[in-house]
Amino acid sequence: MPVSRAYLYQAATVNGGRTVGLARARDAGDLAAQLRQKRLVPLRSWVVPGLGGESGPGKVSLKDQAELHGQLAQLLTRGVPLVEALEVAQTSVTPAMRSRVTKIRELVSGGSSFADAIAAVGGFDSVSISVYRAAERTGDLGGAAKQLSTTCRRQLAVRGKAMTLMLYPVIVLSISVIVSVGMMTVVVPGIIESMRESVSSMPWFTELVYGVGVFMRDNWMVLAGLLMVLCGAAVVFRGALARGVGVLMTRLPLLRDVYMAQECARLFTVMSAMTRTGVVLADALGVAETAVSHVQLRTQVAKLRARLVEGGVLRVLIDQVTALPLGTRRLLIAAERSGDMQAAFETLAGDMADEVDTRSARLLAVLEPLLIFIMFLMIGSLVLSIMVPMITLSGRVQS
Repeated sequence: MPVSRAYLYQAATVNGGRTVGLARARDAGDLAAQLRQKRLVPLRSWVVPGLGGESGPGKVSLKDQAELHGQLAQLLTRGVPLVEALEVAQTSVTPAMRSRVTKIRELVSGGSSFADAIAAVGGFDSVSISVYRAAERTGDLGGAAKQLSTTCRRQLAVRGKAMTLMLYPVIVLSISVIVSVGMMTVVVPGIIESMRESVSSMPWFTELVYGVGVFMRDNWMVLAGLLMVLCGAAVVFRGALARGVGVLMTRLPLLRDVYMAQECARLFTVMSAMTRTGVVLADALGVAETAVSHVQLRTQVAKLRARLVEGGVLRVLIDQVTALPLGTRRLLIAAERSGDMQAAFETLAGDMADEVDTRSARLLAVLEPLLIFIMFLMIGSLVLSIMVPMITLSGRVQS
């Protein structure tokens, strides 16, 4: 399928105005067609390689996948033909998803299998493709869609908890930084300069805060430019930054427990969806491995799969996945002996999702007083730099 590029474009609106924006298209002609659909007249366009360069079709979001799978599950399990189910589904999905569903319906109407159709349009993860391909062999597309809908919604819930943990400290610290910068550049210099006539010498800490604040006030354009450069570098090197954050998440005491529970929930959710539709365990492990970002867990799952293909004993190999908790390994070994791995995966997926909730609440309970303490250090130190000379001045006046 043709690759797409990120474009920065300038276009004219229907009322004669001008607008700029970003869009992803295969070429300039495709970009012009997209803009005409939005009632815009393309004027100029530039390729923006820094926003991902050339790539395949954009990835379908989990929310869009959950909506599509849910619609198909409701319709297919009630006997609605697949083409008609897709026709109904395309009216309920988001506009960004509608063109893909339309293309899938056209391919299925033309004789393609559903799994091949979603693979051809691109953007769907390997789990969905593998599950639907296995379901077509068993004739249970409705059950597969229902399982995938449950899987996506469960992953959305886990991701929501992770986003809450990330956004809460970011918001609090951002507010603290903004308030601190405002105090350092406006409040502290103004008060200190007004007191210099009455106080001959200021404490060293007050002089330090005053000097930094004046420097920031006089060189704000340079600092703003530096901040923009740092933001640009973060975008360019986001891959390395993400890997660094991943390493950090595996080291910090409470955060690593939440991270591991989140990764286990993702692993077992994928394994449950795939084994339920009859995917061979080794193939399911190969797909689930790509869904895990925890380096140690992903490496051990890949090693388990390789040794299983070579003829290793599953219960022995499971016990070697030391990244998983001991209780989890014992449950999987017991399920392997009883021959009911799918039920074990489903149970563990639910348990790990609950574990994410519990550990997230525990981490937030620790973060709240820690963030308050950080805010006190940042803002309280600035207040202290003002209060010390004011107390000294007040003592002299009383004397």
